Amino acid sequence: MEDDAGRETSEGPQQRPQSVMLAFFGNHVLDEGEVGVSSGSVIDVLGRVGIGEPAVRSTLTRMVSRGLLLRRREGRKMFFGLTPQARRVLDDGRTRIWQQSAVNDDWDGTWTLLGFSLPDSWRRERHDLRSRLAWSGFGALYSGLWIAPGRVDVAATVEDLGLSAHVKVFHAEAAEFTDVEQMIRDTWDLPSIAGRYAAFDARWTAHPGTGPGDDPLATRLRLVNEWLWTIRTDPRLPARHLPPGWPARAAEETFRRVAEQTEGPARTMARELLETTRLH
Repeated sequence: MEDDAGRETSEGPQQRPQSVMLAFFGNHVLDEGEVGVSSGSVIDVLGRVGIGEPAVRSTLTRMVSRGLLLRRREGRKMFFGLTPQARRVLDDGRTRIWQQSAVNDDWDGTWTLLGFSLPDSWRRERHDLRSRLAWSGFGALYSGLWIAPGRVDVAATVEDLGLSAHVKVFHAEAAEFTDVEQMIRDTWDLPSIAGRYAAFDARWTAHPGTGPGDDPLATRLRLVNEWLWTIRTDPRLPARHLPPGWPARAAEETFRRVAEQTEGPARTMARELLETTRLH
């Protein structure tokens, strides 16, 4: 799930249509098998978080052209479902959101080093590789040399981009004289990462979860989308090498609390609202 949620405002990150749509399909379609959701249902749900119909329709069309959504007409209605590519993206995002802790307490001392050399004319390939590496937890140690904590398997990423011949990967440990904490400060923007966690916690810590008049479906979509935006630049650096009072733990506790409170009501509302069909 590499699509960013957008620029941050005082109310939180902007809700980019594709980012919210991926959160929607990940929450309510991914586990339902070969199911398509009507465009009207998607327009209704995304409208609840302030995304208008024209933006939803153009985003659906764009995601079909990018190979992320399937489209099938039934009478006068159009239904959209997930492609295998989209399922891989959403499975990756689900692991990052629900299965990995934001706090890396069990780091084993290893690092993954990745070096690449691409022709100057390959600007798109270089951009795509850097974006995928950042999502996988890498930071630029030097030009063309990236590093990530732990043993990171990037074979599929490199193969997907067709860059296997241009990339070399190693697993290593830092020598004793290496100042790991200084290296981390030089490689990653710790104040920015910490700021995202602190801002997320401040926005959601007082949230009651659900209550009379609440829209749990919209709340959960905003919550998951904002959490993904918060963690996407965090490489899960070793907790022992981070500044005291690192805000990720408190932010994650807040996220888990609101997620648990909204899960049941959001699913109930989705079952009542969504118009679906079997695609195969």
